[in-house]
Amino acid sequence: MRPALLILLLAAQLGAADLGGAIRALLKTPSASRAAWGIQITDLKSGRTLFALNEDRLFIPASNTKLFSTALGLMRLGPDHRFRTRVLAGREPAPTGVLAGDLILAGGGDPNLSARAIPYRKEPPEGNPLEAIEELAAQLQRRGIRRVEGSVVGDDTFYPWEPYAEGWALDDALWEYGAPVSALTVNDNFFSLKLTAGASPGDPVMVSLNPPLEFYTLDNRVRTARDNEARLHLDREPGSRLLQLWGAVPAGESRTRLVAIHDPALYAAEALRDALIRRGVDVRGPSRARHLWLNEVENLEGAAVPPAEPAGVELARRESAPLIEDLRITNKVSQNLHAELVLRAVGRARRNAGTRRAGLLEMAGFLEEIGIAPESYELNDGSGLSRMNLVSPAAVVALLRFLHASQHGEAWMGLLPVGGEDGTLDTRFKGTAAAGNVRAKTGTLSHVSALSGYVRTRRGALLAFSILANNYDAPSSEIRAVIDKIVNRAIQ
Repeated sequence: MRPALLILLLAAQLGAADLGGAIRALLKTPSASRAAWGIQITDLKSGRTLFALNEDRLFIPASNTKLFSTALGLMRLGPDHRFRTRVLAGREPAPTGVLAGDLILAGGGDPNLSARAIPYRKEPPEGNPLEAIEELAAQLQRRGIRRVEGSVVGDDTFYPWEPYAEGWALDDALWEYGAPVSALTVNDNFFSLKLTAGASPGDPVMVSLNPPLEFYTLDNRVRTARDNEARLHLDREPGSRLLQLWGAVPAGESRTRLVAIHDPALYAAEALRDALIRRGVDVRGPSRARHLWLNEVENLEGAAVPPAEPAGVELARRESAPLIEDLRITNKVSQNLHAELVLRAVGRARRNAGTRRAGLLEMAGFLEEIGIAPESYELNDGSGLSRMNLVSPAAVVALLRFLHASQHGEAWMGLLPVGGEDGTLDTRFKGTAAAGNVRAKTGTLSHVSALSGYVRTRRGALLAFSILANNYDAPSSEIRAVIDKIVNRAIQ
C-alpha cells in the first residue's frame, strides 16, 4: 500500500475512534444514560460507517417517519405531480343564473387550500385561510350563478374516509397536529381559537375564530382569572359540533388554541356556501358531506382502475402547486396531515386506492427495491404520529443514502430543515459548526426524540446520520442537546 494512502486510512480510523469515544462519553451523561439510543453515522462517498450503536434495533421514529413518506411521494409521483379541486354540478346553470340540483365541491387531495405561502417561507402564514374557497366562489359568480336550488356538497371520495391511523392517541383528534385526513382539506383542517380575557377577575372571556366561520357551537364558560395561572380546557365529543370551553385566562392576556375540524368535507362545503351567500348567491339547501366509506373499497388495492371520480359539469377548478413544493413544507415544518395525504396520493396513483393501507403497501415495495429489509421497519402511518411505527437507524441511513444518490437528490436535499435557519431546526444549532450545515428531519413524541439527515465535516466529507432516542425520563430539551452535540462532534 502506498504511504500516502496508508496515512489517510490511519487518519480516518483514528478520527472514527475519536468520534466513537466522544459519542459514548455524551451518552454517559445523566440526561442520556437512561435513554435507549440507536445511532448510525456513515460517510456517503465511501460508504464507511464512522459510528454505530444499536443500528439494527427498532426504535419509535416519531416524525422521522416523514422521511419515508416524502421520499415515497417524490420517487413514485415525481416532483411535478399536481392535485386539482373542482366544483361540479349535474347540469349547466340556466341563462337566468339558476342552478338546479346540488353544487359539488370535489376534493382531489390538494394539501394547500390555505393561506400558506408557496414556495415555502419560514414566516407564519398570513392572509385569509379560506382564500382558495373564495377563489372558487368568485369563479362561480363569474359563471353567472345567482341561485343554487340544492345543497353545497363537500365530496372527499377521491380518498376513502379513513381520518385517523392506528396508534394515534384519542386526544390527538382534538388538535391541529392530529387533524383528520380528507381528500378535501381546507386550512390544514383546523381553525384558530383565540380567547381574550377581560380587565377584571370574573369578567367573561371573549372568543374569536380564524377563519371566522362558525362551524361549531361554542359552550364558553371561560372567565378572567383572579391570579396569573391559566387553566384553560377544551373538549368535544367524537362527531359532535359542540365545543366546550372552561377554565380561566389571566386578566389582560389572551390564549390561542389550534383546534382540529372533525369533518373537513362538511366544513369546506359550509365555507363555500358562506362565500357564495356573501356574494349575493341564494343557496336554498344546507351544506352536506359525501364520504366514500373504507369498507366499500378495502379490496381495491391493485384493482384494474381506481374508483371513479365525481362526475358532472365543471363550473370551477383550482390546480395545486407542484408536489415538490408541498414535500418541502411537509418536512420543513413537520406537517402531519400533509404526510398522510401524500401517502394516500401514492396509494391511489400506484394501487388504485387512496387508502393508508395501499400507500403502505407501495411503501413496502419501494423499500424492498432500495434494499431495506422488511424486518428493519414497521410503518403504520405517513406522519410519525402513530406510536406503533418502528424503524432502525440503519434503515433510515439506507434511505438517506439512496435519495442523495437518486435522480432527485438535489431536490431531496432542499426539502429538509437547515440548522439554525428554518423549519423545525430554526432555533437549533445557532452559533455552532452545524449552523447552516446540517440538513435534517426532527422527530418528537412523548419520550421520543429523533434527528436524521446530512452534515458536512470540516474535511468536506458529507455524512448521512440517524440518531433515535427512546424511553427517556429526562426533559426532551436535554436529550435534544445531546443529539446536537453528537452532530457537532461528527463535523470535527
